[in-house]
Amino acid sequence: KTALARFARPMKKGIIAALLGDGDKLVGATITDGNNDIMLFSNSGKAIRFDESQVRAMGRGSRGVKGMNLASGQKVISMLAAPRSKNKEESYERNAVFLATENGYGKRTRISEFSKHSRGVKGVIGIQTSKRNGQAVGACLVSEKDEIMLITNNGVIVRTRVSEVREMGRSTQGVRLISLDRDQSLITLQRIEEEPVD
Repeated sequence: KTALARFARPMKKGIIAALLGDGDKLVGATITDGNNDIMLFSNSGKAIRFDESQVRAMGRGSRGVKGMNLASGQKVISMLAAPRSKNKEESYERNAVFLATENGYGKRTRISEFSKHSRGVKGVIGIQTSKRNGQAVGACLVSEKDEIMLITNNGVIVRTRVSEVREMGRSTQGVRLISLDRDQSLITLQRIEEEPVD
């Protein structure tokens, strides 16, 4: 976590936001007010949720702290910051996580299903990875009114309503989101930000 003021003087070639170790890749960045829950998801379908206060502010040139303990072959695929509603402390602006896997399956699960832990642990099952599902490829925060885009490795995009995918528990496999050919795989998903129209 780094204060936004540290990015006040960007250069044309960019500035360092974080130091990365060998083999590391940046998977997410977001602006936060310091009062969010942070959620990390791995390609093995594991998830962790912890209070943002567990991560102290650091300089741009730092490596940061361990968010999730990964087993061999695992990698973090998504980082989400869940803003709490101003009305109720444990009520969220978007109350569910939408998860998808490489073979075109997915589901949505309420944030409250992911119990809070300290950062740096292995996490809990967010979605079952199996021969049917393949590995997890992405996660995003959603409400029932949202729509999402599903994007495949050969550029096919499918737009679907979140409300068409029922809520399910954490340790389930989910349902088919998109039909894929043999040479296709789902590579990511993205919530669509709709602009209000006058």
